[in-house]
Amino acid sequence: MSPIDYRQLYIGGHWRDAATSATIDVQSPSTEDIIGSVPRGSEADIDAAVAAARAAFDDPDGWSTWHPKLRAEVLEKFAAELEARGPETAARVSMQNGMPIWLAQQFEAGFPPLLLRYYSEVMNGAPIEEERAGMLGGTALVSRQPIGVVGAIVPWNVPQGISFLKIAPALAAGCTVVLKPAEETVLDAFLMAEAAAAAGLPPGVLNVVPGGRDVGAYLVAHPGVDKVSFTGSTVAGRAIAETCGRLLRPVTLELGGKSAAIVLDDADIAGSIESFFGATLLNNGQICWLNTRVLAPRNRYADIVDTITALASELTIGDPLDPATKIGPLVSRRQRERVEGYIAKGKQEARLTTGGARPAGMSRGWFVEPTVFADVDNNAVIAREEIFGPVLSVIPYSDEAEAISIANDSVYGLGGSVWSSDSARAANVARKVRSGTVGVNHYVNEPVAPFGGVKDSGMGRELGPEGLAAFQVYKTIYLPPAQ
Repeated sequence: MSPIDYRQLYIGGHWRDAATSATIDVQSPSTEDIIGSVPRGSEADIDAAVAAARAAFDDPDGWSTWHPKLRAEVLEKFAAELEARGPETAARVSMQNGMPIWLAQQFEAGFPPLLLRYYSEVMNGAPIEEERAGMLGGTALVSRQPIGVVGAIVPWNVPQGISFLKIAPALAAGCTVVLKPAEETVLDAFLMAEAAAAAGLPPGVLNVVPGGRDVGAYLVAHPGVDKVSFTGSTVAGRAIAETCGRLLRPVTLELGGKSAAIVLDDADIAGSIESFFGATLLNNGQICWLNTRVLAPRNRYADIVDTITALASELTIGDPLDPATKIGPLVSRRQRERVEGYIAKGKQEARLTTGGARPAGMSRGWFVEPTVFADVDNNAVIAREEIFGPVLSVIPYSDEAEAISIANDSVYGLGGSVWSSDSARAANVARKVRSGTVGVNHYVNEPVAPFGGVKDSGMGRELGPEGLAAFQVYKTIYLPPAQ
């Protein structure tokens, strides 16, 4: 395959030269070959992008002032252009971060157009202005208005899906966006920019500037930005929160997780194995909400450990572009070294039942076997810290109360699940888990419902009408009493 090389950045509705000659080279996690490159954005490029977004937002006849139906027409074209590029988007993501192609087709090709259409519909269904009769004789006109220029910073693990958790509601609300994609996944972001240009998004409404942490920090603190939306590590989220707090700048933070899957004593995990895989080992273990702590009842512990061990040991490891692959490579050499460090620690803390090494016969690529540890104490490092790889810790419990206590004994609170043959019983347990989201016998980010975390997993919500409200501000006009 010929390398995919871009020479310019997408700023102000045009492809333009970057401020410097530096580039980002993209390395395949499967072959370790360079598969493409893009210009490396700098502070000067962020300045240009924010200025373009600012001008587009402040234009008295511009995007922010359009009727929601007019914006929806352009967003529908954007969705159609993304769909036309869906197969290529999925392939680029798989080539860059190791996501299995069948998953990329769902998350990266299918989800963004769905979100654009959903938020257009939500925006169109809401009144532009609400009139409230006052208690003091007058009338109040209350409206929700776009918050302004949005700085959106996204990670490499689900780059397009997460980008549109921000882009779709922001654009539907009338905001303009400067997107900073992760260095590992830039080729898909530039393809998305091509779709935006083809759809006729007005100049400056969406801008794409890739770069490192320094560029992201500069965007967060930029005086022309009105709102920041970040998905990434808790450590980075804290730093962003400190900056936004000092600037009194609204921020949404979707951060790390160490979610628990509570397997109740009547659960049929073997009969729900595909759903269980989706909640625990999806995307090579590289999703923040994955349920990497599995809580199993002591009276069925050995059976459940055996079932999970069989699941992990039988997963097909290989080329992410092969539809048969269930587990692809980790995104980078650095990420594999991080995961292997946790596996080495786990071997000292618990009992390894499968995995724990690099797959035999794979001399190239950053592959790690799906790994399961049994007899894990919830205070173990592998049970406390986010690993972000295909590593599960199976923790025993005695009764429901202890299971809930263990699930809640974490600094994180992003995802989770409860597994039972009695869905009402499972839902009752789920209500007691302190987490932003919990699934019953599966886990899925439903677009109509808010997604986000508590504790060290972040603040604010994405998806649902709440995800749109995050990009809006209330404005009230007081009208005098009738004469």
